[in-house]
Amino acid sequence: MIAMMDFLSNNSLLLMEKSMDFLWTKQAAISDNIANVETPNYKPKVVTFEETVRARLKDAFNSKTSSSQLRNILNGSSFAVVEPQEVTRMDDNGVNATEQMVELVRNAYQIQYVMESISRDLSVMQSVVRGQ
Repeated sequence: MIAMMDFLSNNSLLLMEKSMDFLWTKQAAISDNIANVETPNYKPKVVTFEETVRARLKDAFNSKTSSSQLRNILNGSSFAVVEPQEVTRMDDNGVNATEQMVELVRNAYQIQYVMESISRDLSVMQSVVRGQ
């Protein structure tokens, strides 16, 4: 039973959960950007998370952090929605529609990949519970 609890709360599942939160927030930000492509003075939203987690994980591995400490690092990692001050058009709108559409598709593929990973992990857990 303890092994099952470790599986339920393991770091990879927690990281996938955080990734899904990030990707859904990113999808919403990109959708807002596309919806406001013709709005004067609109600044595009950018969601950051990967850089923060990567830096925190690198520090944790360099200092040989334990599994429980690593879980705390992942739980403490958060993402932010920022508005860069880049202006690409005369109406002070910073949205590049083509770039945003490409990013929307890229993000959708990332969501699909993370969902498949979560599904695989849960299928393994289901097999263990059934004793198969």
